[in-house]
Amino acid sequence: MAVTVTPYPRLSLRGLTKRFGETLAVDGLSIEVGAGELVTLLGPSGSGKTTTLLAVAGFVAPDAGEIRVDGRPVSRTAPHRRGIGMVFQEAMLLPHLTVAENVAFPLRMNGVGRTEREAAVGRALDMVRLGKLGARMPDQLSGGQAHRVALARALVKEPRLILLDEPLAALDRQLREEMQAELRALHQRIGAGLLYVTHDQSEALTLSDRIAVIADGKLHQIGTPAEVYDAPADAFVARFMGESNRLGGVVEEIEDDVARIRLGGGLMVEAIAVGVRLGRRCVVSVRPERIALAAVTAEEMGDGALPAVLRDVVHHGDHVRLHLDAGPPGAAVPLVVKRPAGAPLGGLRRGESAAIAWQAHHARAFEPEVGM
Repeated sequence: MAVTVTPYPRLSLRGLTKRFGETLAVDGLSIEVGAGELVTLLGPSGSGKTTTLLAVAGFVAPDAGEIRVDGRPVSRTAPHRRGIGMVFQEAMLLPHLTVAENVAFPLRMNGVGRTEREAAVGRALDMVRLGKLGARMPDQLSGGQAHRVALARALVKEPRLILLDEPLAALDRQLREEMQAELRALHQRIGAGLLYVTHDQSEALTLSDRIAVIADGKLHQIGTPAEVYDAPADAFVARFMGESNRLGGVVEEIEDDVARIRLGGGLMVEAIAVGVRLGRRCVVSVRPERIALAAVTAEEMGDGALPAVLRDVVHHGDHVRLHLDAGPPGAAVPLVVKRPAGAPLGGLRRGESAAIAWQAHHARAFEPEVGM
């Protein structure tokens, strides 16, 4: 695929807003997708992800804001003139056409001549490793092959920007993981900007150069997978991006961005302060894999350690989940610690006492979410 060099982002959204009646589906969304960058829109159902994608594609007219592709405003441009390819959740291949004819379909609709069309189809099928299957019919393809044909159809016009709306959601887990690896490798070869929609946090972490976490049409955070996972911007991102233990408390002290929080039962812990205030309630968020656990007392473990009782050990193939009650009797809260499969548990047994602790920079203290 020829790569167009441009000083502009492949896609730029500025204040994108869309209402459906009384529902504000997209609320002033601003993001960019650079050349050769894969940005994922990640959020729960109804967060505005697909509406944003359809607005970029030209199938939904925004009420406000600006959409630019390679620096060119396209909000009033017809979909087929935006230089954008799109892949949907279902492959949506035309059953009466061969693989090659399906891929060629958008070129035929634009009046591209046969010789040029065949060359472009060959290049697109080679990109998705289906160069020898052009004569097959859709019902002769596996699920993964059908999705690769749909991707080839999006690539055949050599678009500057490709939009993908949960294209792997209908596949089983093993095939989905295989397709994720193929999609990432393909993206690194073609140089187009990709805007990818999913509600699957694992998929977003695997595929993305950057992740834009949205809810109720608003952008909560955009950053690299490491940034949004390890340094969530608010309580929603911490809760939505993977698993997180949540402990309620009151902020007693803030020094150098580290908050000391008093939990139920009077125990003190530390976490990075993110928008919290002295004397106010907060939620401490800490990932299960960031918690130290040992068969000792809290006093023996040291400052910041909490007493705990091991309730259960659950094996999940590649890791083990340790379910504990953390804190003093009468004020204990459920908490999960994760360890790699095969890691020694240091003599811990169900029903026995232990201690847990974490480093302050591995936890975040947020204001509680509204309604939580």
